[in-house]
Amino acid sequence: MLALIKNTTFLLIMCATLAISTASLAVKTVGLSAQVAGLSASAASAAIAHRKELASAISRAKAKARLRRFVAAIPLAGIAAVGEFERRDFLAWQEENPEGSFKQYSCEIAALSAEVLDEVLQELPELARPSPERVLSMLPECTE
Repeated sequence: MLALIKNTTFLLIMCATLAISTASLAVKTVGLSAQVAGLSASAASAAIAHRKELASAISRAKAKARLRRFVAAIPLAGIAAVGEFERRDFLAWQEENPEGSFKQYSCEIAALSAEVLDEVLQELPELARPSPERVLSMLPECTE
């Protein structure tokens, strides 16, 4: 009879120990799941921010290339080529912004071009560099 009580007590202690271990592991699992969800959300937001930075860098590169094309477009054939480049850029922009107007496109391009204008002007010889006031007066007025 004493052996039966010892075995029963031992089994009850083992069951209680296993129940407590199971409960603590369940709490840890929930905590780790919450951590994983938080890290996944931050990784997703970082990816979105990276995409925006990449799109901004690409837009800046396009604006810089556009300004260089304008500077190089002195002959009549060059002016016609610039017109075609701008038409293609506008059509590509319009695919991304189907509700956008040409004025919105012009304002967006002017804003991007203004960002890289200083870099392009610094690459020109000082004698060929226009004054900043003259360049700013040529930019369209945008209220958006």
